[in-house]
Amino acid sequence: MALDKWIAVIFIVISLIYGYASYTYPLLPFERNMVFLPNTMPLVLSVLGIIFALIIVLTPKAKTDGEGDALGSINMSQLREYKVGQALALIGAMILYAVALRPVGFIAATTLFLVGTGWILGERKLHIMIPVALVGTGIIWFLVEQALGIFLRPLPWFLS
Repeated sequence: MALDKWIAVIFIVISLIYGYASYTYPLLPFERNMVFLPNTMPLVLSVLGIIFALIIVLTPKAKTDGEGDALGSINMSQLREYKVGQALALIGAMILYAVALRPVGFIAATTLFLVGTGWILGERKLHIMIPVALVGTGIIWFLVEQALGIFLRPLPWFLS
C-alpha cells in the first residue's frame, strides 16, 4: 500500500478516536436542550475526516509517468527540492501562536500569526496583509465573543 493510503488509514483511526471521545463527552443538564451542542462540531469534523480519508483509501492507484513513478508521489532522493523548511516554520509559528495567545491577547497574537505565516508563505505586501489580518481577527473575535459567548482576552495581559 502506498504512503498516502497508510497516512489515510492512520487518519481514519485518529478520526474514530476523536469522534468517540466527542460522542461520549458528558453534557451539562442545560446543554442537552441546546441546538448547537459543545460536541456538535467535533462530531462533524470526525465524520468529515473519516469520509475524506476513506476517499483516499478507496481511490484507485495513482497514474504513473513514463519512468514508472506515481504522479504526485514524494521522491525521497529529491527531498531538498521540497519546501520542508517552510513547513517546519509554519509548525513553529503555530506552536508560538498557541503559547503567546494568553499573554499577548487574541487580537495581537492572531494578527501577528496571520501576518507572520503569510510572510513565511511568500506574501510580501504588508500594506495588504496587515489590514486584512486585523479585520479578519476583529470579526472572528467579535463572533466568538458575542455570538458564542466565549470570553477571549482581546488585549495583552498588561492592558486588560
